[in-house]
Amino acid sequence: MKNRNIKSVVLASAALALVVGAARSEAQDTVTAITNATIMTVSPAGTIDKGTILIKGGKITAVGASVVVPPAASVIDAAGRVVTPGIIDAHSHTAVEDSVNECTNIVTAEVRVEDALDPRDISIYRQLAGGVTAANILHGSCNSIGGQNATIKLRWGVESGDALLFKGAPPGIKFALGENPKRSSFTGGTRRYPATRMGVEVSIRDAFLEAKAYKKEWDAYDAALKAVSARKPAKGAPAAVTPLAPRKNLQMEALKEILEGKRLVHAHSYRADEILMLIDVANEMGFKIATFQHVLEGFKVASEIAKHGAGASTFSDWWGYKMEAYDAIPYNAAIMASHGVLVSLNSDSDELARRLYWEAAKAVRYGGVSEDEAFKMVTINPAKQLGIDKWVGSIEVGKDADLAVFRAHPFAADTRVEMTLVDGKVMFDRSKDLAARKGVAATLGGVQ
Repeated sequence: MKNRNIKSVVLASAALALVVGAARSEAQDTVTAITNATIMTVSPAGTIDKGTILIKGGKITAVGASVVVPPAASVIDAAGRVVTPGIIDAHSHTAVEDSVNECTNIVTAEVRVEDALDPRDISIYRQLAGGVTAANILHGSCNSIGGQNATIKLRWGVESGDALLFKGAPPGIKFALGENPKRSSFTGGTRRYPATRMGVEVSIRDAFLEAKAYKKEWDAYDAALKAVSARKPAKGAPAAVTPLAPRKNLQMEALKEILEGKRLVHAHSYRADEILMLIDVANEMGFKIATFQHVLEGFKVASEIAKHGAGASTFSDWWGYKMEAYDAIPYNAAIMASHGVLVSLNSDSDELARRLYWEAAKAVRYGGVSEDEAFKMVTINPAKQLGIDKWVGSIEVGKDADLAVFRAHPFAADTRVEMTLVDGKVMFDRSKDLAARKGVAATLGGVQ
């Protein structure tokens, strides 16, 4: 086992050296052309046969069937291949290892996932091999209000967690309902409040009552400061006294941003009654829920979710792994979408994230969602849910060149990702990866 692990690490490192070395050698002013491809744009342009995509400075500069390729362009011949937008995972814990759950308090809105990102997590590279280019890295679910999320790009090979961050992505935060925050499935240790679904609801309401009072105090200070700044004292009169600022509270600051519409709420949920409960609390406190995550009983209350304006990011066919997941059905995504809910399919798993395109295919099988609409559930829909759709999620001029090159249609049983680009740079190349493995295997001399 030890030798196999060593071999795996060495092979991954060799592939990394090849892929990242190629990416770093690309100048920003170099034009890259992907030619002869079937292009699934996930835009009003639809699918383009024998199309070309031009990339410069990490952006898509042209896409179509009659694009002229500049003579000096670096050409990727994608004949017989299908090019799609990079896949976006709306619920991931990649690159944070064990720094995902700050369980010591029921409200931990002050902690930030971005402070614990690890760019060396091998799962980043493996997910690039599945066409994933961006992900919503969430805090865990042991708190009714957990930590702040980090939306990242899978820039394998960068040297810091900060370099993974998706610039311009709206900030978010993790909420959680049900068994996890009430800790009913955990044994040992000291129980902490809350221990019931009633307590989870009250903990959220209490936190926002405190946040509203905090916001009121700061709004009054801001108004007083503005009044002082606008005042013109008479000649010889003493200067106006600057008001004293309230004390900063990082936990309340995050909740204040939610009340101001500046931070997105992503709420881990399962049961229909709890989904309705959080909608009621949000309406009462004056904030919006951006997405219900997992939302396995969303099909029961799809109209209510749509009315609130929340999205839903769910699993295709995970159920029965705990009590509150027993009523889940594989038709959930299709039913919610038919009621006007913006639906995405997520992984919540480093392993499942490598095959999200097949997760989308299940929406075609279960519920009759069209292939185009199903593929949106792993591209433009999660981009909209995360507020990053003006940069990614579809292949359009001006958007980031985050692309996946498939051997065949993403829903084909024998498909695979041949190449993945992030910001126009090749982050994964299957041919180079396989060559690296062969070379290292020969060097190891048959280590098993």
